[in-house]
Order: sequence, then structure tokens, then C-alpha cells
Amino acid sequence: MDLDISKWKEKCAVVGIYNAHNASVLAYYSLFAMQHRGQEASGIAVSDSEKIAVYKKNGLVTDVFTPEILAELEGYAAIGHNRYSTAGKESANECQPIFARYSLGAIAIAHNGNLTNADSIRDNLTKEGSIFQSHLDTEVLIHLIAKSHYPHLYERIRESICQIDGAYALVILSRTKMFAIRDPYGLRPLSLGKIENDDGTQGYVVASETSAFDLIGAQYIRDVEPGEMLIFEKTSINATTNATFKSYMFAMPKPKPCVFEFIYFARPDSVVFGSNVYEVRKNLGIQLAKEHKLKADMVIPVPDSGVAAAIGYSKESGISFELGLIRNHYVGRTFIEPTQQARELKVRLKLNPVENLIKDKDIIVIDDSVVRGTTSKQIIKILRNAGARNIYLLISSPPTISACYYGVDTPESSQLICANHSLDEVRDYIGADYLGFLSLEGLKKGVGKEEYCQACFDGKYIDGVYGTQ
Repeated sequence: MDLDISKWKEKCAVVGIYNAHNASVLAYYSLFAMQHRGQEASGIAVSDSEKIAVYKKNGLVTDVFTPEILAELEGYAAIGHNRYSTAGKESANECQPIFARYSLGAIAIAHNGNLTNADSIRDNLTKEGSIFQSHLDTEVLIHLIAKSHYPHLYERIRESICQIDGAYALVILSRTKMFAIRDPYGLRPLSLGKIENDDGTQGYVVASETSAFDLIGAQYIRDVEPGEMLIFEKTSINATTNATFKSYMFAMPKPKPCVFEFIYFARPDSVVFGSNVYEVRKNLGIQLAKEHKLKADMVIPVPDSGVAAAIGYSKESGISFELGLIRNHYVGRTFIEPTQQARELKVRLKLNPVENLIKDKDIIVIDDSVVRGTTSKQIIKILRNAGARNIYLLISSPPTISACYYGVDTPESSQLICANHSLDEVRDYIGADYLGFLSLEGLKKGVGKEEYCQACFDGKYIDGVYGTQ
């Protein structure tokens, strides 16, 4: 995988906890389990039925929250957010959840995705006198909800989300209720689970990935459906009561979930869109082996997201699987200027070859994608310097030819190497002896029967949901 700024960045993870005695703590551990989805900032909003308290800050989950801070975030309901920032926008105002007071009380919102018409809505709201505190597209929702004249919050939310386009998995917290919402295309994942409290009462959790459920002992129920709004509330005001939820379909579902969740974003132990990520990645490796039948001494993955695909390739091809590249998971910033030298150093800091294993060997290297190609080039250089004889680079996805507008921080198409160069040109630039990608048909077979959004690979954006980054 590309490990520098040219790599894909999933913009965030969201979690919602309802009717739990230690909601903020459960939200904390859920965010910890989804740290891979956002490493720039983290935040939690919690309600005790009378007020909403919010704490958010730039940094990793474990850096942002201390036991003392979590102890102050008392309440039975909480929402949380991990964020990847875009360049130049790392102020505290860009952290989520977003909190506001309005005519019905207080509200907090956390959002995973990208609203493709947010700029036009923001312009109209600004002309009408609205004042914005951040660059977040999510903030337009706060204003739309506050401006609505409906008497009930769920009506205001419904009216507001019907005005927005793009990708959104939302968790919204009021003083007494929690809402979970997924856009009609289901582009970003959002799963529903239940939790049992020590006193036998039941609560609920929603999260971007089911790996969050595993850590806090929640039981997976199902995915929030595309075009669905779930409303969570207590059955009474008693502190030891159960919670319940209602389901509303606010739009006709048109499922087009993001296929890149399987290829790169999600943890391999998660279930997203109803499928186990690890098994899907293995299937992609199997399809890759069927399409690219090579002879080599071993198959090695680019860790971590290339591991399952490499296992699948090894299984199908009969070529032995080896860990020829070892990843250092504790790499921080490089303290030199952001030059080509810095990019090369960052790759060497993260990946180191096992020279005795790969010297004088023909090796098949499995990675998940190529964006600009700069990191792939450095990986090939590392392996070549370690003595590899022939290096065959295989990618468990098709060539990336288009930018994403649905919540993934990708370069524009002009910066995508496969959008502007032939396969031979890309191979020569990277320095591999062979370069192969999974076909679109192989991708379809690998992920299963459902129709996915794969605009990054085929340039076919969802009708009416195209925007500009």
C-alpha cells in the first residue's frame, strides 16, 4: 500500500452508544478499535438526559482521552468520531462531533462521508445570515436542522437530509434520543448492535465497523439500511429501563456501497456490507492468481492490507507465502522537509525487507492499490537493494483512474499515475519486472453479488451524486 500522503485516506469513523451506564467509555474503546479510519483527531459527545457534554481534540484516541476526562463525560448516551484531516485544515474547529444549541435544545452530530452539494448549501445559508465555524461539510446539517420549522427533531432531520447529496453515515445525539442515518446509496458502512448492561437492561450501539462491537462485547444485529433512519429512545425515564428503536425509510434505497472498504479501508476482522473483509480480500487474491499465472519462488504481501490477498494468491497458485517485508507499526513523523528524500525515508521507516529470505529469489509482491506510484517505486527499490532477482508486482484491485467525491481523500485524476500512463509506462516508472492489476470482472467476482460503487476504477459516478473536491 502507498504509505505516504499519496495514499487513500478514509475521512473518519463514527460510533453511537445508547442506554449504557458508561457510554463515554464504550465510545472510547469503539473509537480505539477504529483508529485506522482516522488518526488526526478524535471526539466524544455524551448526554445525561439534561445536557450534552463534548470533548474533542487533535490526536490519536489514546492521546485525546484520559481516564479523568472520560470520568467527566457522564451519561447514558454518547456519539464519537475519528477523523482524517485534509491538508491545511487541522484546527480544533474541524474536529467532530459538531455541537450546537438551537430552539429545541442541544444537538451533536458525527459524520462519515462527503456531502457533494455542501458548498452550494453553505453559500445559500451564508447569504441568509448563517455563520459557519469550520470548513466541515457536516456543519451545513446543523444549520438546516436549526432553520427547519418542524416541531419535532426527527422531522427536522428528515427534512434536512433530503436536501443533501453524497455519502453520509450519521450519528446524531439530542439530550434524550440518538439517531443513526445512512444515505440512500449506502456508500459508507454503518452497523447496528446491542449491548447488555450489568443490571440486565439492554442498550444499542452503531459503528462504522463491527470490530468496534467485538471490543466492547456488543452483538451484531444487522447493517443500517441505505435510506434508513433509526431513532433510539428509552422506554421510560427510569434509569434502569431498556431502550428501543424505531426504523424509518426516508428515501428509496439504491445500494451502491464503496468497494474500497473491502480493498483497503476496513479492518480484516470486520464485517462490512454483510461480508467478512478478510474473506473478501482472500477472494481478490484468488482472482488475481487466476488472471496472472506467474512462476516465482514466493509470494510476499505489502503489509498490512496486502496480507489476505497474498494468502489467497498463494493458495490458488501453489506458490509459498512468506513475510518478506516487515512493517514497523510505531512510526511517527519524519523530521526532514517533505521532499522526495523524506518520502523515501518514510517508506524505509515503515517497511524493512528480510534479506536472507528474498536474496536471489523471484518474488511476487501483492499490494492493494497504486495511487501516484511513488511508494510502490520505493518498495521495489527496497526489494531490489535487498537482492531480489525478479520482482513481479500484482495489485488486488483495478487501476485507479478517477478521484473519489464520496468521503475518500484521494488526489485529482491528473495526479493518478494509472489515469495518465500506460501499463508499461507505470511498470517502468515503478521499476518492477512485471506489473499486473485485477480486472473489473475479477473485482466483481471477488467481492460477491452486490453492485458496488467503483467510480475510482471505472469513472462511472452515481447519477445526481457527483461533486467536486
